[in-house]
Amino acid sequence: MRDQFGRQINYLRISVTDKCNLRCTYCLPTDGLEWIPKPEMLSFEEITEIVRQMAGAGLTRVRLTGGEPLVRRDLPVLADMLASVPGILDVSLSTNAVLLPQYAADLRRAGIQRINVSLDTLRRDRFTEITYRPGRFFDATLEGLAAAEETGFRPIKINTVMMRGINDDEFADFAQLTRSRPWHVRFIELMPVGRNLHLADRFIPASEMLRRLESLGGLKAVEGPIGNGPARYFQYKNAAGTVGVITPLSHNYCDRCNRMRLTADGRLRTCLFGSHEVDLKTPLRAHGEVLGVVRAALDAKQERHWLQLGTAAGSGGLSALSQVGG
Repeated sequence: MRDQFGRQINYLRISVTDKCNLRCTYCLPTDGLEWIPKPEMLSFEEITEIVRQMAGAGLTRVRLTGGEPLVRRDLPVLADMLASVPGILDVSLSTNAVLLPQYAADLRRAGIQRINVSLDTLRRDRFTEITYRPGRFFDATLEGLAAAEETGFRPIKINTVMMRGINDDEFADFAQLTRSRPWHVRFIELMPVGRNLHLADRFIPASEMLRRLESLGGLKAVEGPIGNGPARYFQYKNAAGTVGVITPLSHNYCDRCNRMRLTADGRLRTCLFGSHEVDLKTPLRAHGEVLGVVRAALDAKQERHWLQLGTAAGSGGLSALSQVGG
C-alpha cells in the first residue's frame, strides 16, 4: 500500500475503545464528550477482517490503542487473533499500565511484543492532579511497568507529555530511570486539539527539552530501540535505556509517515491530525470488502499535518486525543 506521495503504508494503529480509566488533562476532558454507542463499535472479528485484508496488501504492523485499550473486555483475545493473521509481523500495545498487573502475562502469551506506557509524572500527588484519579492508580501504573518487565516485554517505552509549570521539573527524575532500567523515555510536545487549548501556555518545544536533558551531562545521539515512531533518541553514558523526543509541532516528520489509524467505530484516518477519514464499517458490514476503500483513502492522504499552537484549526476536527489513541 502506497499513498499519493509514494510513501509505503505498512502500519495501522487500532483504537479499540474511546473510553479510559484516567482523565489526563491534555487528552480526555472530564465532561462534554459522548462515548461511542456499543452497536457502533467494531467487533474483534471485524477488526481482524480489516487487518487481514490490509495484510494481503502489505500491512505488517499493528498497535492497539484507546482511549485505554485494556478497558475493552478480553483484549488478549483480539491480540491473539491479530497475531495469527498471515503477514502481520508485529503486534504492540499503548496503555497507561493501570490494568497491566492482571493482563501482562495473558497479553504476552497472546502475541503482544512491545508495550508503550503513558506516564506524565513520577510523583503520586501530581499524578492525581494530572489524571483526576486517586493515588492508587499511580501505584497500579508502577506495578504495571514492573509486570511488563518481569513478563519479558522488550523494549518498554514510556511516553511523557511535558507541560511547563506542571511536570517540567521532573526531567532529571525521568532521565534517571533510563540510567538504571532498560526503559526508553520519550518526551512528547503537547499537541493542541479542541478540548485542550487552555494548555497552550504550558507548551515546551523539543529544543528546550533537549537543552535541559543535555544539562544533566553526557548525552549522545543513538539509534534507539525498535519501533515505528518518529522519536529521536539519546543516551547517557553507561545507561541501560534511552531518552527521546517526539516533535509534532516544532519539527514536522510527515515525510516519513508510514501509518493509518482505525477508530473504534470503524473510521479510517489517514492522518492523525488530518480532516480526511473514510468509513470502513459500512462496506464491511454490507459486503465484507474494504480494501478498495482503503486504497482510495490512501490516494487522498494528505502530505502533512498543520498543527498550530493555540488553535484547533490544524487538528482535523479532533475534540480529544482519546478519540483516536494518538
